Amino acid sequence: MTVVLEVVFWLCCALIVWTQLGYAAALAALARVLRRPPAASRPPAQLPSLSLIVAAHDEESVIAAKVENALALDYPRELLEVIVACDGCADETAERARGAGADIVLELARGGKIRAQDAAVERARGEIVAFSDANSVWEPDAATELVAAFADPRVGYACGQLRYLPGAAADGRALPSQEGVYWRYELAVRALESRLSSITAGNGGIYATRRESYLVVDPIMGHDLSLPFNTVKRGKRAVYAPAARAAEKMVPSMAGEFARKRRMMSHTWPIVVRGGMLSPRGYPPGYALMIFSHRLLRYATPALHVLALAANIALVARGSGVVYVVTLDLQLALLLAAALAGIVRLRVLLIARYYVLTTASLAAGFWDWLAHGTDATWTAAEGTR
Repeated sequence: MTVVLEVVFWLCCALIVWTQLGYAAALAALARVLRRPPAASRPPAQLPSLSLIVAAHDEESVIAAKVENALALDYPRELLEVIVACDGCADETAERARGAGADIVLELARGGKIRAQDAAVERARGEIVAFSDANSVWEPDAATELVAAFADPRVGYACGQLRYLPGAAADGRALPSQEGVYWRYELAVRALESRLSSITAGNGGIYATRRESYLVVDPIMGHDLSLPFNTVKRGKRAVYAPAARAAEKMVPSMAGEFARKRRMMSHTWPIVVRGGMLSPRGYPPGYALMIFSHRLLRYATPALHVLALAANIALVARGSGVVYVVTLDLQLALLLAAALAGIVRLRVLLIARYYVLTTASLAAGFWDWLAHGTDATWTAAEGTR
């Protein structure tokens, strides 16, 4: 029995370390060995027509600014089409979008973000269809840089670099958040994946597909996770275009960030379990390992942590050696640090709390999906507008 507990404990620890740190280190080493520099994409001599789609639900406070931001892009106006798809808006989103100069404004019954995007794509005339959130602010050259990725005929999907700006308290002070730390690390891993093969996930603030590569997915399964791996399964590459930059406000509180990630994971688990991610069919071998390492193992970390802790406690109870006392102390120290972060605002404690709560959000989202399913509709996260 002791041997079984030891195997469970060390295997769980190894998988956690691999998905959180080892995978990125392996990608960096492989890119160096293979001498794969970042792809240098240049806009094609003849830019393709581009439809920029914004799905919006009750976004009257930001939609005019978003349309103005889109129209101010350094992209030929005769090639740019701005579409706002209003998903059951009960406010003045549609009127303000029209007033700001959107080319097409669709007023749709409430069906969720994905169905609003589907309806917009049906109306779109662009060779490339790009997508953004109502609160995402694109840099002037973002569209040109994003489209440049499609100069490679093998590319079917591209996402840009979304940066998170700190939220602010009522008195105007910037609120600390560890989301920025995590996100910078995630973007570094994404860049390595793109250099070696294809990315395993995108973001909703700035991404695009070829018109013929657009996929209609289940409305509860967001594009961020569904489109990249499905693009690969269909023989195209899904790439990261870091020169295409956009920015959004991050959720200003850890409680709000936990709620946002929990909601995201309730949409993620259906993709993992029945949306095709688990099926290896269509994956090149290297990309299958990426999906396993960066996605499946990452989503399994709550279970891995629980198993590691349970096995560790059992090993200590059996008197299996001082090493297991030390490892148990380390696990308990992580939980204590996360608990203390609400009292003592030290950076190391805040990072521990962020890790614990975001890991817990994976399990909470799974429970939500199992307990009452996932709603296709969505509302803006608090403090991001």
